[in-house]
Amino acid sequence: MGTCVDTCSTTAGRRDGGTRQQRTRDTIDNRYARFYKPCPLVRNFQTQTQTQTPPLDRIEETTAAAVEDLWAKMREEASLDAEQEPILSGYYYTSILSQTSLEGALANHLAVKLCNSSLPIGTLFDIFAGVLGENPGAVRAVKADLRAVKERDPACISYVHCFLGFKGFLAIQAHRVAHELWRRQRKALALLIQNRVSEVFGVDIHPGARIGEGVLLDHATGVVIGETAEVGNDVSILHGVTLGGTGKIGGDRHPKIGDGVLIGAGTCVLGNIRVGAGAKIGACSVVLKEVPARTTAVGNPARLIGGKENPTKLDKMPSFTMDHTSHIAEWSDYVI
Repeated sequence: MGTCVDTCSTTAGRRDGGTRQQRTRDTIDNRYARFYKPCPLVRNFQTQTQTQTPPLDRIEETTAAAVEDLWAKMREEASLDAEQEPILSGYYYTSILSQTSLEGALANHLAVKLCNSSLPIGTLFDIFAGVLGENPGAVRAVKADLRAVKERDPACISYVHCFLGFKGFLAIQAHRVAHELWRRQRKALALLIQNRVSEVFGVDIHPGARIGEGVLLDHATGVVIGETAEVGNDVSILHGVTLGGTGKIGGDRHPKIGDGVLIGAGTCVLGNIRVGAGAKIGACSVVLKEVPARTTAVGNPARLIGGKENPTKLDKMPSFTMDHTSHIAEWSDYVI
């Protein structure tokens, strides 16, 4: 083993004037080469991507925010965290620094989180890696979700912090895989993944539900999204939210949430109703009827701020501002 470490030494590279970032990565790699043995998952994905399947196509990003290479940024963040907190270096090495791509790291991390005695880690990894490798749209959505969390949640200190520790983000990514399996008529497997996500993360999203890109599940505990629900792009949803039906009738029975909607904590939106783009739902509201675009609904049962005939229109996208209280002055003349 000592010979391996000597062979892998980066001393010569440092004499050649390598960058500080590269030196940091090399130091971490060498530190763990002394005793670290890659798990089968890491070797499996590297073998799969290098010899068994062609490389994933590079996704063409169209937004200004997409100029940043998220995977490179995450690796940089992981290296800095590992340098500042050496006790976590093994965790960062296994989860990020030993991985060859964002897709591989995500497949590995989800498999580690969701495995149990009936669902071995290797089996789950193959499922996640297979779906992500065949579906560039899912990878694009992963990146959009990462940016959404980083930009809208002040508690998120880095992309890698979100990727490794935010269960709302992880629940959505597992759902994206389950939804693709559901679409391919592999329903038993999709439902099993839903069950594991519910048990591990406390988030229950039916694999039939359709979820857009750039979605934030903030805190996420207790979020329930039904089978025929639809969630648009750039939506922000707080904990304890239910997008549910109104009884046991089958068919299209769940809410349709437009782009840019903000749904406050503890809210229930029930039935096949539409919440228009850019609308805001106040915390703990119960919404049973359609909410027009760019309006605010609060209360139980929910009512529109400004009245049904002439509701007050929002001039900013609420899912971006994350402002949950701007309606209070118009809602009541007495607020504690």
